Amino acid sequence: MAGWDTWLTVAAIALAALACAMLIVAIMPLLARYALARPNARSSHKIPTPQGAGIAVVAATLTVAAGAIAVVSSAAAIPALLFGATVLIAVVGTIDDIHPIPVLPRLLLQAIAVGIVLAVLPENLQILPMVPVWIERAVLLVAALWFVNLVNFMDGLDWMTVSEVVPIALALVALGLAGFLPADATLIAAALGGAMLGFAPFNRPVAKVFLGDVGSLPIGLLLGWCLLQLALHGHVAAALLLPLYYLADSTLTLVRRIAKREVFWEAHRTHFYQRATDNGFPVIGVVGRVFGLNLLLAALAGVSVLLGSAAVDAVALLGGAAAVTFVLAQFGRPRRIGLG
Repeated sequence: MAGWDTWLTVAAIALAALACAMLIVAIMPLLARYALARPNARSSHKIPTPQGAGIAVVAATLTVAAGAIAVVSSAAAIPALLFGATVLIAVVGTIDDIHPIPVLPRLLLQAIAVGIVLAVLPENLQILPMVPVWIERAVLLVAALWFVNLVNFMDGLDWMTVSEVVPIALALVALGLAGFLPADATLIAAALGGAMLGFAPFNRPVAKVFLGDVGSLPIGLLLGWCLLQLALHGHVAAALLLPLYYLADSTLTLVRRIAKREVFWEAHRTHFYQRATDNGFPVIGVVGRVFGLNLLLAALAGVSVLLGSAAVDAVALLGGAAAVTFVLAQFGRPRRIGLG
């Protein structure tokens, strides 16, 4: 992207943050009245708390991203179907927040939204060109559906989604400004990162409001799409490194629950970050470690993209895996007295 576009990207971050914060203030009375999240088996909060701030995050992201992309329309077209699928999955999340939808219908509706996004990918754009397109698209459908849901699963602690999405989104912005990501994906990442910064003050421990499924599901779809664009443009290692903590925590938790023959689709609090609070870690200590880890993963992703060799990718992935393992191991055992 050109130097002029750099200023547009920075403006998109700032405008999305401001718009999101203003929208949250505007809708907070309605959320407090009609959308209280009451503590359940999965919850880390102790008292009923308004949810649904994701409405503001998604609205600010889509509006600002659409406007910014329109400004550089000579280089990028507004991905209307992506935005439409995002609205669809946000509606599904809204309904689920108000009146829980059974598992299978919920997954079907989410799969439709994900499928819409994948269906419009050019056939000549693949991660693995030697694999038949239909096989790769089928794998991507399952992977994207899992990613959308894992973002939702991991949104169970104040500032947790902020500490994950902000570093990833801003890393994607930096890669886009350096020319490694298309303009539309760069501007969507900028708007999403900005919107999450606008949401952050309201979600700081102890949170005044939560995202709700109306926020976490669309965030997963938009973030997953940006990461997919990075992978489709030849940077698979970076696309795996950026969300590696989320991938590891949620996937290992799912595998562990299946191995124990638990009803794995029901609400629970056995993710590593949830076990960390049960093991004596303060909320700030947990999200602070996740944020620091994500900064490290972003740096490794940057090195992987800039140096661009298979050997560097392998070393970066091993380093990222080691760092994630270290944090998960910390979260999985009781905290030592005197540590934050």
